[in-house]
Amino acid sequence: MKIRKGGAEDLPAILAILDSAVVWLNGKGITAQWGTESFSGRPKAVEQVARTMAEGDPWIVEIDGVPAGTMTLTPHPGQYIEPADEPEVYVRLLATDARFHGHRVGAALLAHAEAETRRRGCRCSAWTASRAARGGWSRTTRGRGSPVRRRSR
Repeated sequence: MKIRKGGAEDLPAILAILDSAVVWLNGKGITAQWGTESFSGRPKAVEQVARTMAEGDPWIVEIDGVPAGTMTLTPHPGQYIEPADEPEVYVRLLATDARFHGHRVGAALLAHAEAETRRRGCRCSAWTASRAARGGWSRTTRGRGSPVRRRSR
């Protein structure tokens, strides 16, 4: 497993990961997180993903050279979230390609977010509307004194 910094050229790979995550979430009955339609099939969603990537630092997890997960760290939250009253890094567009569930891709990305947070000297927030995701994040960071603050709408 390798984590690398992404760029604008990774938009197709990131959209593919997000599309896979939508299908997986919908299969679990979770539609509140990202809806029921693929990101790549919605031009406004594609624009929003590209804008989020440009405003922050996209990261890609690769397993055997295949993009397996992604997140983008930004200095501000998404449009529906109130910013914190202290410096924070926000985990946005955190997703694992369904083919790689069980490989701890999300855990690796959140650990990377922790390291980046410490390097930048601020806190980290991750937002979700999904209870399943919140439970996964709790398992990921339990007992490590994580600065990742998990918040939900």
